Amino acid sequence: MNYVLLAPEILLTVLALIVIFIGLLVSDRSKNMLGYISAAGLVASLVYVLGTKGEGSFFYNALVIDPLSQFFKLIFIVVSLLAVIASIKYFENNRNQDEYYALILLATVGMMVVASANDLVSLFVGFELASMSTYVLAGFEKKNPASLEAALKYFIIGSLSSALMLFGMSLVYGVTGSTNITAIIEFFKANPAVSGLDVIAMVFLVAGFGFKMALVPFHMWAPDTYEGSPSVVSALLAAGSKKMGFVAAFRVLVLALVALRADLWVTFGILAVITMTYGNIVAISQRSIKRMLAYSSIAQAGYIALAFVVTTQMSIAGGILLALGHALMKGGAFIAVAVVGYMVLSDNKNAKNIDDIENFAGLGKRAPITAFALFVFFLALAGIPPSAGFIGKFVLFYSITIEAVRQASTWFLIVVIIAILNSALSIYYYARVIRYMYVLPPAGEKIKEPAPYVIAIVLAVIGTIGIGLYPQPFIEMAMNAANVVLGV
Repeated sequence: MNYVLLAPEILLTVLALIVIFIGLLVSDRSKNMLGYISAAGLVASLVYVLGTKGEGSFFYNALVIDPLSQFFKLIFIVVSLLAVIASIKYFENNRNQDEYYALILLATVGMMVVASANDLVSLFVGFELASMSTYVLAGFEKKNPASLEAALKYFIIGSLSSALMLFGMSLVYGVTGSTNITAIIEFFKANPAVSGLDVIAMVFLVAGFGFKMALVPFHMWAPDTYEGSPSVVSALLAAGSKKMGFVAAFRVLVLALVALRADLWVTFGILAVITMTYGNIVAISQRSIKRMLAYSSIAQAGYIALAFVVTTQMSIAGGILLALGHALMKGGAFIAVAVVGYMVLSDNKNAKNIDDIENFAGLGKRAPITAFALFVFFLALAGIPPSAGFIGKFVLFYSITIEAVRQASTWFLIVVIIAILNSALSIYYYARVIRYMYVLPPAGEKIKEPAPYVIAIVLAVIGTIGIGLYPQPFIEMAMNAANVVLGV
């Protein structure tokens, strides 16, 4: 076994322990350097993942390195890096920074284990490592009741989803006699008949993964958790940890449960349509920008879930591309909200509802870089070119349209039309915030935007626009990842 292929996971795990150890030795003020150390470790891991060309398996094929795992590791590391860079300012002089950065690093390791998992046990372990870390991160502002409420709701709903997922996995083990996904594939290929127990297992797995992906009706934790968590943590949750559910669904529901694929496209088609429609409609009425972004994130999950409707190489590649674009757009948007919170608290330390839409009035004059970045993220989330959001949606919607014509399927055509209409609907609530930022007069003086926030936001903007202008290498990566999903 070539353990060099696991270098990013090993590096981040060791770095988390080093961060804790340094935190025990230095003063509270000196802990500000831990953010820079964590960011450096994530950059090293990112460079390694981008440069890794080999494939391999570890621990009796429980973990695999392949194009699918590498693509999602790229997403997880990029989101964690953006969150860490922004956190350098957000948690500046916080005496618990060592614990905070260690938790982010361990959460990233958990996400990466999920991306590489080729066994139901390793998949569950990765989920729990990431989930346990993010439960604590959501409630990291211990003196903020909203943060504690967010953590409690996240913990309760997350525990329920883990239970459902684990029960579904136990049924799969009972049917196949194995927890290894490769062995499960072979079992279903040899026994294509669908039994009642197979269907029950699928229902529990879809429910468990649905909670992680925040698909309706498993979405109820997301708005309160994203609103109450620190904004930089909300970026990690919405843009990073939610993608764990998608990569797990790609590996298990599409790759492993081959015999049930005919049922999956109906199930996910209904879930996707309801999710995107509900998310967009409820987002319209929100005054809290974090809640608006939460419901927008639910709608985006509905778009990505369309990849499961036709399960072709192009549709899955489109879903994977949209997951990458969403990570950059949503992560950057939540960090921009953190800048607005910093601005409001600078004016009034006792301010409440710091993410209310009124606080975004005149943002174009008060914080021009942040306002422009939000403008880019909102247009990209709506699918306006040239952006990562447009590329992902175009590939995904086009793939479904092709299948609708090829199979003369009215259902596929209806699904893609609803998706396009939902994208158009989302422009309304994004445009409302843009109007506040650039049309309404500012409520205060111009502020100096902190450098860590600006760096994180600018990196996200570059990624969002860069993918839109030069999508070919990312499309190729997504296509290679889709081949893994389909077992090609």
